[in-house]
Amino acid sequence: MARFTPHTEADIREMLEVIGVSSIDELFADVSPKFEGELDLPLALSEHEVLREAERLAGKNAAGLPVFLGAGAYDRITPAAVGQIISRGEFMTSYTPYQPEVSQGHLQAIFEFQSVISELTGLEVSNASVYDAASAVAEAALMTARLTGRDPRVAASAGLNPRYREVLETYGVEVAGLPFEGGATDFSSVPGDVSGVIVQSPNFFGIVEDVRAASEAAHDSGALAIAVCDPVALAVLEPPGSLGADIAVGETQPLGVPLMFGGPYAGYMATRQRFVRQLPGRIAGETVDREGRLAYVLTLRAREQDIRRARANSNICTNQALTALAATIYAALMGPEGLREVAELSISKAHYLSGRLGEAGFALRYPEAPFLWEFAVEMPDVKRANAALLERGIVGGLDLGDGAMLVAVTEKRTKEELDAFVEVVADVG
Repeated sequence: MARFTPHTEADIREMLEVIGVSSIDELFADVSPKFEGELDLPLALSEHEVLREAERLAGKNAAGLPVFLGAGAYDRITPAAVGQIISRGEFMTSYTPYQPEVSQGHLQAIFEFQSVISELTGLEVSNASVYDAASAVAEAALMTARLTGRDPRVAASAGLNPRYREVLETYGVEVAGLPFEGGATDFSSVPGDVSGVIVQSPNFFGIVEDVRAASEAAHDSGALAIAVCDPVALAVLEPPGSLGADIAVGETQPLGVPLMFGGPYAGYMATRQRFVRQLPGRIAGETVDREGRLAYVLTLRAREQDIRRARANSNICTNQALTALAATIYAALMGPEGLREVAELSISKAHYLSGRLGEAGFALRYPEAPFLWEFAVEMPDVKRANAALLERGIVGGLDLGDGAMLVAVTEKRTKEELDAFVEVVADVG
């Protein structure tokens, strides 16, 4: 059986048993092979009528609310130029760029994305993106298993985004827990049989972790270090490649990509040159044609799923091209100084809000830990606080389920919005 072909006979039997039926035919018994009669559907509408109905339905949506919800996706400013540029014809080429002569715009966009990611992470090579940060984390864990020859088992703490941990387990990667105290991970007790050590910085609670300590602990145990990093944070933090990380992964949504109800986003993956053949997905390269003109091609393509199939490193054989392009354009528009300003504004506003909350009687969960723009604050009734915020037209933070709210502040938030947030939660108590 091919490695990525799902649904063996044993799998099918197990699923049917869980559902409570004996066969596929019984599962679909309620679906008639023939339909007689008429469907209870409204009459056809004209184009104008359809557009008017769509506008009516869209008018029910609440738009423009200040958002303090983060936990991996952030309400940042998207310059108008991003949408304009990604709509240009140069980038509207073949979705699958296997014919470089007709896909130069697409391939150049991929190459530029890879260049941005390599510069931010301090690592030599990047792929063309993967589906999201969670799949990037899982793919990185599988990379460490192949490179070390060990079983796919990684060490990580509660500082790792729990959604990423769930995807790791879905991929069949075992996660060994590391101590997590005071908001930071203790990397002194990394097991000797893991293939990788994962450090997220800033971590799920917004706190800056010690990537160098994680990298050293990984290498001491014969494992590889995976750094999960917010790309905006890399404008003010030392890049993971300089701190010893072997693989850097993360979410590019903060780079000018709207929240869009949860996606689509684009995960990034970067690594050292010597590990390039283990990167999943696509890699675009720069070359010249027979006449010496600059050209772009897919490189190292032989290890892609569509070619090697059962021997492929991963079943990811595509990339989030449009979202990755948007992130690339945003990074180019902002430049190093602009990206640093976005980070510094977010940090300044987050610390202003945490200070105001402290004055109102709310304590930070990890008061001694350094954070950037996200923090956990103790609240007696988070659900009630979020409901009150929503009544005021404010989207509150994430309910951690244990008497604390995870609050994210970006450069987009105004002082009036920050003060309103404090006023509402203080009234709730």
